[in-house]
Amino acid sequence: MSSLESFFKTLKVEEVYRRKFNTTREAQYFLFDYIERYYNRKRRHSALGYLTPVEFREKITA
Repeated sequence: MSSLESFFKTLKVEEVYRRKFNTTREAQYFLFDYIERYYNRKRRHSALGYLTPVEFREKITA
């Protein structure tokens, strides 16, 4: 499974399917916030050796 496919699967299973959005705009704001605040910064990624992006950046720049 590609990284992008894995991301969308995780997003749908862990977040989208568990919520009911009242409007499309509400869903858009939620998805943007999830991607920017959680997925891109705090979630461990297999492509990065199961490190968070912050941990990976620190490791390669140390």
